[in-house]
Amino acid sequence: MERTCLECNEKLIGRADKKFCSDYCRNAYNNKLNKDSKNLIRNINNRLRKNYRILEELNPDKKTKTTKTRLLNKGFDFEYITNTYTTKKGTTYYFLYDIGYLPLDNDYYMLVRK
Repeated sequence: MERTCLECNEKLIGRADKKFCSDYCRNAYNNKLNKDSKNLIRNINNRLRKNYRILEELNPDKKTKTTKTRLLNKGFDFEYITNTYTTKKGTTYYFLYDIGYLPLDNDYYMLVRK
């Protein structure tokens, strides 16, 4: 059985487990495979990254307090989070990976790190 490159279909010579004829073909194949096929996915990932960077910048220590206005001025979008954590008392923290926030009174937020 003749093996061919997964990208360009050229005949493969060499190792039995070889899948590509060159680094160019390997990169081209993987770029096509891993490309975010939908703009929606790419846009959500970009928004999550931006939110994470904002929280990271405003929370250099493990615990900080900030205002909703400050978060919004930096471009934070409250609709994009990765998970929530509810304590035994019923308090809900909103997280972006390992950095989270807790809504407080008077539009203040407590920023925390897991």
